[in-house]
Amino acid sequence: MAHQTQFHLLASRRFLPFFCTQFLGAFNDNVFKNALIVMIAFRLIESEANTLINLAAGLFILPFFLFSASAGQIADKYDKSQLIRWIKLGEICIGGLAVVALFSDNNPLCLAVLFLLGVQSAFFGPVKYAIIPQHLQRSELIGGNALVEMGTFVAILIGTVVGSLLASMPSQGGQGTLFLSLVIIGAAILGYLASRAIPLAPAPAPGLKVNPNPFTQTQKILRASAETPSILYSIIGISWFWLMGAAYLTQIPSLTRNVLGGSESVVTLLLCTFTIGIALGSLICERLSGGFIELGLVPIGAAGLTVSGIALGLVGGNFIELNDASFAVFLAADGAYSILACLVLLGIFGGLYIVPLYTMIQDRSDPAIRAQTISVNNILNALFMVISALLGIVFLNGLGATIPQFFLVIALMNAAVAIFVFAKVPEFAMRLLVWILSHTLYRVKHEGLEQIPTEGPALIACNHVSYIDALLLAGAVRRPIRFIMYKPIYEIPILHFVFKTGRAIPICSRQQDPTGYEEAFKAIEKGLKDGDLLCIFPEGQLTKDGELQPFKAGIEKILERTQVPVIPMALQGLWGSFFSHKGGSAFSTLPKRFWSRVSVVAGRPVEATSAKAEALYNQVLGLRGERR
Repeated sequence: MAHQTQFHLLASRRFLPFFCTQFLGAFNDNVFKNALIVMIAFRLIESEANTLINLAAGLFILPFFLFSASAGQIADKYDKSQLIRWIKLGEICIGGLAVVALFSDNNPLCLAVLFLLGVQSAFFGPVKYAIIPQHLQRSELIGGNALVEMGTFVAILIGTVVGSLLASMPSQGGQGTLFLSLVIIGAAILGYLASRAIPLAPAPAPGLKVNPNPFTQTQKILRASAETPSILYSIIGISWFWLMGAAYLTQIPSLTRNVLGGSESVVTLLLCTFTIGIALGSLICERLSGGFIELGLVPIGAAGLTVSGIALGLVGGNFIELNDASFAVFLAADGAYSILACLVLLGIFGGLYIVPLYTMIQDRSDPAIRAQTISVNNILNALFMVISALLGIVFLNGLGATIPQFFLVIALMNAAVAIFVFAKVPEFAMRLLVWILSHTLYRVKHEGLEQIPTEGPALIACNHVSYIDALLLAGAVRRPIRFIMYKPIYEIPILHFVFKTGRAIPICSRQQDPTGYEEAFKAIEKGLKDGDLLCIFPEGQLTKDGELQPFKAGIEKILERTQVPVIPMALQGLWGSFFSHKGGSAFSTLPKRFWSRVSVVAGRPVEATSAKAEALYNQVLGLRGERR
C-alpha cells in the first residue's frame, strides 16, 4: 500500500528536533573519544598507550553497566523531553571540563571526561528509543527508527574522522586543541538548543519508585521481558548485532594495515563504506516494510550478514598485501572493490536486521516499562561488546587466527545465533514466508484490522480458501496468532515446521481421532485462558467450489468452555490461486496469475453469547462479498 517515505518526518517538529539532538550527541561522543585515543597513541610510548587506550574503551562502556537500569526507571518516571534537556545541559558542562583537560594535557582528567560522557550516553539511551513511540504513529515507527539508525552511524563516522583529524593536527600554538574544543562545546550547545524544540513526552509511570540497585532491577526487567519471548529474543538479537559490529569496526584499522597493506586513508574509506551500507540498509528497510513493522526482513538481514561476512573473510584472506598504499593505489588493486562491496552489503543487511528489532521492542513493550526494557537492552549491548573484544583477543592473540579467519568465525556464529533466535520466535520465519508471498504472488490489502484487540484472549473466525490462508492472516495481523487447523493441513511438509513452532493446534473430527479431538479442545481452552489470540476456520476444510461452506458447531463448543469475543474475518481474491482447489487439487497446475490482489477484511467483535455458527457464517459471508 502506498505510504509516505520516512523523510517527511524530517519536516515535522515531532521528530526533527529529536533527530538533531541525538545526531549531535553521537557525533560529540565520538569526536572526543577518538581524539583522545589518537592523542594517547601518538604522545605516549607504545606500552603506556595500549594500556590507556584499553582503559579509555572500558571507561566509556562501564557506565552502561552501572547506570542504565536507573536511567530506564527515570525515563519512565519523568517527562522525556525535559530529561533530554537536562542531559544536554550536562553535556555542555562535560564539554567545558573536556576543554580544561585538553588544554592542560591531563590524561587522567581526559579519561574522567570520557567516563562522564559514557554516563551521559547511558542516561540518554533509554530516553532515545522510548520517546519515539510517544511522538510517532505506529505506521511511522519503522521510518523513524530507520532515520535514527542511519543518523547514529553517520554521526559516529563523522565524529570519528573529525576527532582523529583534529587530534593529529600540528600542535604548534595549540591550534588543533583549540579547534577540537570549539567543536565539542559547539556541538553540545547546538544539541541543547535543538532539544528545547522537542515536544512534551509525559511520563508513563510518574509514581514509579526508583530501585538504585542495577543488578536486581536488571533481573526484574529481564523477567518481565521474558514474559513476551519476542521482546527477550529481539534484545538478544540486537545485542548480537552490536557484538558483530564491534568485531568488524574494531578490526578494520588492523585489517587495513596488516592484511591489506593500506594507509590511514584506506581505514577512513572502509569505515565510510560500512557506514554508508548501514544508512542504505536502514532506509531500504523502511521502503520494504511498507509502513508496517515487518519482521520478515530480520531473517533476510541475518542471512545477508552471514553470507557477506563469509565473503569478506574469503576475499580478505586472498588479498595480496600492499605496501602502505594510498586511497588511490588500494582502489587499483585486485580485490579492492570486492572488499568494499562486502562492507556495503554487511551494512545494508545490518540495517534490514536491526531496524525491525528495535521497532518491535518499542511497539510491544509495556509503555509503563518501555524505557526500562530499553535500558536492559543497552546493558546487554555493552556486555556483548565486551565479549566481542574478548573473542578478538582469544582468536587473534590466543589461537593465532588471522583477521579474515576471525571474520569467517563471526559470520558462522551469526548463523548459529540467528537459527537459535528464529527457533525461539517462529514469528520471524512465518513473517518471512508471508513477505515473500506478498512480494511475488500477492498484493495484500487490509481493512478493519484495527478492530482486533491488541491484547487479551479472542477468537478469529475466517473463511478457508487456500493452503496459505494462515500465513496471510499471520502476516496481516500485527499480533501473534495461534491457528486451529485441520490436521492434514497442519502436517504438510515445510509448513508443518512453521505451524508447529507457531504453536498451532491441529484438530480433526471426533470420528477420525476421538482422543486427539478432546486434546485439541483442551489446548484451545488453555490458550484462551492464557490470553492468546486464536484463529479457527469454522468450515472445517478448504472450499471445493469457492463458496462459503456451512460453519460447524465446533466454534460454539469452544465458546461454551471459554467466553471470549469473536472477530469475524474474510479473505478475498484467493479462489483460483495456485494454493486453492479451483480446477482440481491445489498445487496441481502452475500459477496462472502473478501480483494478484488479495484482501483481508475484519468485522466488529461479537460477544460470545451472540456468536452462533449460523450468525458468524452470515457475517463472514457479508465481509467476503462477491469476491471469492
